[in-house]
Amino acid sequence: MHFRPSIKLTLILALLAALFLRLGLWQWDRKAEKEALFERFRNAPEMSVEQALAAAESFARVEAFGRYDTERHLLLDNRIWKGRAGVHVLTPFTLSDGRTLLVNRGWLALAADRRSLPDFATGDEARTLRGRLVRPSTDGPRLGGDDVLEPDRWPQLVTYLDLEASAGVLGAPLLPWILQLDAGDASGFGDRQWQPAVMAPEVHGAYAVQWLGLLTATMVIWILLGFRRGGKPRNEE
Repeated sequence: MHFRPSIKLTLILALLAALFLRLGLWQWDRKAEKEALFERFRNAPEMSVEQALAAAESFARVEAFGRYDTERHLLLDNRIWKGRAGVHVLTPFTLSDGRTLLVNRGWLALAADRRSLPDFATGDEARTLRGRLVRPSTDGPRLGGDDVLEPDRWPQLVTYLDLEASAGVLGAPLLPWILQLDAGDASGFGDRQWQPAVMAPEVHGAYAVQWLGLLTATMVIWILLGFRRGGKPRNEE
């Protein structure tokens, strides 16, 4: 039996193999990036919110003293928890130095028709919050038009968080950070097991293995078809 692969088939399978290899290596690189990100998250320092803001320390575990805005809340839509659709509650929090920071207080269920928004109370007493300081997520490409915010209607449902638009409707500048409230804080809601990214490193590793598995399968097919073709007399091809 001779090995005599088809030139046309070889070219096609070579292109596929190159594609699978590139995708596999890309996912492997993404896995390494996510491992570094999760490591930074786990080892983030503890400091006051003022220190973290001055140092621009992403993921810092901070304490912040101030007061919640008791009425004006942004409800970030399309947040899924335990298979249910809901929102993340973002409440302005005025720090002791007068600056305002949005606090992600966690998840609340949302009615399917989107007309009945969650009802919750927020006290106006001074308090100390603990949580993670993170940069707001851009959430990737946006579909549809921008949210229309109204200064006299609260809470407001938003599809994407736009800090500039939010600051405009609140009438005060917002710091370019989000405080992710600790799970133990009684002023929060559900789903506060925060992570630095939605997709864990292990998921990227699994995708890398899948792509490299397809690369291996492509090579095996090329070899088998080459031997099969080599075993036929030329007048049978």
